[in-house]
Amino acid sequence: MAKILIIDDEEMMCATLSTLVERKKHTAISAMTLNAGVDLAGREDFDLVFLDVRMPDGNGLDALPTIQASPSNPEVIIMTGFGDPNGAELAIKSGAWDYIEKGFSIKEITLSLERALQYRQEKQEADHKRKPVRLKREYIIGSSPALNNCLDLVAQAAESDANVFITGETGTGKELFARAVYENSLRSNEAFVIVDCTSLPETLVESLLFGHEKGSFTGADRAQNGLVRQAHNGTLFLDEIGELPMSLQKSFLRVLQEHRFRPVGANKEVESNFRLIAATNRDLDAMVETGEFRSDLLFRLRTFIIELPTL
Repeated sequence: MAKILIIDDEEMMCATLSTLVERKKHTAISAMTLNAGVDLAGREDFDLVFLDVRMPDGNGLDALPTIQASPSNPEVIIMTGFGDPNGAELAIKSGAWDYIEKGFSIKEITLSLERALQYRQEKQEADHKRKPVRLKREYIIGSSPALNNCLDLVAQAAESDANVFITGETGTGKELFARAVYENSLRSNEAFVIVDCTSLPETLVESLLFGHEKGSFTGADRAQNGLVRQAHNGTLFLDEIGELPMSLQKSFLRVLQEHRFRPVGANKEVESNFRLIAATNRDLDAMVETGEFRSDLLFRLRTFIIELPTL
């Protein structure tokens, strides 16, 4: 059971969210001023905060860092009655879990709530220190302190289902470490699907990842599952994710959040319960600054980070 703080100056909105939260068997506490909400976040432990932007005593985005720095370090879902794309980007860059405009459906807010709490649980599991275990580490050779530190991280990552983000120069063994996480995880008996993002043809990338129905485009003479679906119950490894086309990053972000997607030409969505491991040799923070990579996607990828040592 989670404890959730609602900071909103509208009594009806507080009541609506409290009812929704309590129906999910969680505890809800409301604050109708920003100062009161920040004070509560500093004194009590919360798993999640619903934070309104337009408050009578300040702007919720300005208070976001303070709330995140509180002892329980809660996830934050920003809410606003005013559409503001720049505000949404700022919120995600600042570490908010989601940014939702008021007028949302019950389904939409429930999904965001459940995904945020799931993400928090996975992050806490990944952060938890565990005793060393005997690892399967095929082809990973060496015993330097830096390498051993990475193997300790592999052991921790393997015991959770959190997204793993591996960084390192070309040739440092990112795929080997990704496979080590997979082989030591509870999903090791399921598929390990490798996607080389550098070789995805932009004209067919959506079909390759999400699959397609027969006749959905020229040459689609039969239905085919995409790579994401093939990873159902297993592990999806996106190698060199920095090369993922910008046009597809928004779609993949939704898949990563909801684990649901619609194949090309299909009328219904399908599910894929995959665990994601992503790797890159590029500076994705710099790519975010130049508009080549989505900040919200990068934030979701970095649940558990393994930085490989240089050669």
